[in-house]
Amino acid sequence: MDVERIRRLLDDVRSGKLEIDDAMRELRALPYEDLGFAKLDTHRDLRTGFPEVVFCESKTPEQLTAVAGAITARGGLLMGTRADRAAFEAIREAVPDALYHETARIVTAGPAREKSDGGVILVVSAGTSDMPVAEEAAVTAEVMGNEVRRLYDVGVAGIHRLLDRRDEFERASVIIVVAGMEGALASVVGGLTDKPVVAVPTSVGYGASFEGLSALLTMLNSCAPGVVVVNIDNGFGAGYFADSVNRRCAKG
Repeated sequence: MDVERIRRLLDDVRSGKLEIDDAMRELRALPYEDLGFAKLDTHRDLRTGFPEVVFCESKTPEQLTAVAGAITARGGLLMGTRADRAAFEAIREAVPDALYHETARIVTAGPAREKSDGGVILVVSAGTSDMPVAEEAAVTAEVMGNEVRRLYDVGVAGIHRLLDRRDEFERASVIIVVAGMEGALASVVGGLTDKPVVAVPTSVGYGASFEGLSALLTMLNSCAPGVVVVNIDNGFGAGYFADSVNRRCAKG
C-alpha cells in the first residue's frame, strides 16, 4: 500500500538509512488512485513538474465531479481543459471555489503556484478568432506561475501591427504563436527573434484550410529556424511546453 511505503521511506530518512533525494525518487514511482472509470496519476507533478490535467470533453458530469473531488481532496492543483459551462457547473458541485476561464475553456482550483523565476512567456495570435486557443495557452502557462503577456490580432494581413510591437519579443523568453488560415505568422515571428517559438495552428479558416491542416503544414515547413509545432488547436500543449522551457531557463 502507498501509505505503508511512505511510512517506511519516512522512517528510513529519519534514521539516516536513506537520503531525502533517494526517497523523492521512490515517491515519484508510486502508483495511482483508482476511481473505477479513471486512474488518477497522483504523482505526475513529482515526476514531471506539472500536475494531472483533466480533459473535460466527453466526460459525464458525474465523472467530472468525482475526478475534481479526488484531486482537490489531496490538496492538489486542479486544472480542467476544454470545459464548457456545463462541465464547469459539474466540477463546482465538488469544488465550490473553482474558477472558469471562459475564453480559454479552462477550470482551475486549488493552491496557486509560486511565481516562476523564468522570463516572460509572450502569446501572439494572428486574429481575434484564434483567441480561444491563444487563451488556452496563456492560462495554462499562468496557472503554472509564469508571467504571461498577450499580443493579439497581429496577423500577416496587416503586418505593421506586429512590427510596431517587436520590442515585446525582446522581453520574452519564449514566444507562443497562434494562427489559423495559412499559418504564416509563426515563420514571420521566427525570422524576427532569437527566442524559442512554439507554433500553434488553429482550425480557423475557410474550406481549403482543411480545419487547420493548411496552417499545420505551413508551420511544419517553416524556413525560420527555432520554430517547434504542436497539434491543431493544442493551446494547452503549447503552454505546457513553454512552461517547461521557462522553468529550465530559470534553473540556468
